[in-house]
Amino acid sequence: METFWKAAAIVLITVILGLALGKQEKDIATVLTLTGCCILGIFAVSYLEPVLDLLQELESVGQLQSGMLGILLKAVGIALTAEISAMICSDAGNNSLGKTLQMLGSAVIVYLSIPIFQAFLTLIREILGQL
Repeated sequence: METFWKAAAIVLITVILGLALGKQEKDIATVLTLTGCCILGIFAVSYLEPVLDLLQELESVGQLQSGMLGILLKAVGIALTAEISAMICSDAGNNSLGKTLQMLGSAVIVYLSIPIFQAFLTLIREILGQL
């Protein structure tokens, strides 16, 4: 919980500095925002380590194909990265670039999901073959 309060303080300081610099030095304010996002990302990763451990345990207990949960985690990482990057682009005044990046992120997630869809299709074929 202490980490959350530190992160909240960093956000508030970043916002105040960004507002102070935003009128004269918009580029520096954008870099400051990007730096704040990176620091918060590092904090977020520390909270995700126990989640990764749990997912690995679920993978072994559920006898899932190796790599399936990895694909899902990559997809979540891509979605978060695209969303944060799009917000930064929006703050910098380039909404179209941010929206295009979100579209690219979605396309990459669908591409990464092909093995999951193939496994699902195989499962359906097995179920229909048993009927």
